[in-house]
Amino acid sequence: MNTIHDPIRQFRSHPNLILAICCLSLLMVGMDITIVNVALPSIHRDLDASISGLQWVIDAYTMVVASLLMLAGSMADRFGRRRVFQTGMAIFMLGSLLCSLAPYIHGLIAFRILQALGATMLNPVAMSIIVNTFHEPKARARAIGIWGAVAGVSMALGPLIGGALTQSIGWRSIFWVNLPIGAAAMILAALYIPESKAAQARRVDPVGQTLVFLALAALTYAVIEGPHIGWHTLTITGLFALAVLAVVALLVYEPRRIEPLIDLRFFRSIPFSSATLIAICSFSAFSGFLFLNAIYLQEVRGYSAFQTGLCTLPMALATILCSPFSGRLLGTHGTRPSLLISGTATTISALMLTQLTATTPLGLLVAGYVIFGIGFGMVNAPITHTAVSGMPKAQAGLAAAVSSTSRQVGASLGVAIAGTIAGTRGVLRNFPQATHPFWWLVVAGGVAVVFLGWLSSTSWAHDSRRHAAHLLEEAPSGAAV
Repeated sequence: MNTIHDPIRQFRSHPNLILAICCLSLLMVGMDITIVNVALPSIHRDLDASISGLQWVIDAYTMVVASLLMLAGSMADRFGRRRVFQTGMAIFMLGSLLCSLAPYIHGLIAFRILQALGATMLNPVAMSIIVNTFHEPKARARAIGIWGAVAGVSMALGPLIGGALTQSIGWRSIFWVNLPIGAAAMILAALYIPESKAAQARRVDPVGQTLVFLALAALTYAVIEGPHIGWHTLTITGLFALAVLAVVALLVYEPRRIEPLIDLRFFRSIPFSSATLIAICSFSAFSGFLFLNAIYLQEVRGYSAFQTGLCTLPMALATILCSPFSGRLLGTHGTRPSLLISGTATTISALMLTQLTATTPLGLLVAGYVIFGIGFGMVNAPITHTAVSGMPKAQAGLAAAVSSTSRQVGASLGVAIAGTIAGTRGVLRNFPQATHPFWWLVVAGGVAVVFLGWLSSTSWAHDSRRHAAHLLEEAPSGAAV
């Protein structure tokens, strides 16, 4: 009997090729974050943007991603993971193209929101595809490790590529990079990734989704615009009140649903709650660091965009090197050592930056960046592990989604707070001194990571996790549909 050689069928059954295709989306989205930060000063000059405008260029993206991550996961389970992945890629590419054509700052912010809508359907869905492709535990762990390494590489490439493109062609070209990568990922996904759906998709929770978006949007807008509109104005106080009311309504409504958007029983686990708070603290520090240092290095030190990328490259390399080390340390000694190292390194680097001036020696500055990179590199593995370990297998995906959302919430708040503090005290006039209060906040966040890292690994914390896991295995009584 003759056998027809079908290369497409051959590759379709090869999980490593599927992993490579999914990593393309991560590479694109990861680079997009650091590329944009390096280009902010150029965007500021070209579009005559205010500091709050630059904050919105970053936060409009992270806020939408944070709000819709869990919805995107349920859509992929219901309508097909490959279909949602390709749809997200198409939207992300369209948003990138429109960003490169934006004539003014408000248009750029609007197109960044469109980009974010696409991004919500990429990385979470790609991770779901990977998890459903690699069934053997060791192979799955290896695939997730490669995924994490690509995340670090994308962060390292972003400043260099962004700086080179911004300096040679202009800031608009940073969005062009996404087009060939996205097109390649879409074509390869159509050819080699088989369609898959969940046997029983989670129900959509429109009320919970709306409340999450209202809380994040109101809080972010109030923090960014407060210095310009006035903290005591009816608009800002009303937005803070709306954010609080949305959170309260979420706490009241979600326990009544059979399949809530956020299952509040997760937070009865001390390790899970600690992981959520650690993610918010760490990613607030990271996003604020990228935002402030891009402005400081170019506007205060007078460096080019490419030189700015070179200065922040040691931080990215430290993160790349420490991420796998943290994973190995986690496997042999648990989460406590990684989190203690992370919090301590973050605290030390932030203390160094509290002394930042316009003439801080470059060597001292880079040393602070490296130590910061160590802190950030050590934190990712224990956050993910702490969030999902000990939870029922059926709930692990939702736990990971909540953990990812907390990262994006932290990123959004970090830029909002950093820009507001620096902008309130004079953007370019005495800018290094204006950033000092934010670095002191990062010091406090680093200390909090150390404390939570210790607390989450106590016997009391482990008992609370077992209790939460037992509750999650039970259907909530009297829940509403």
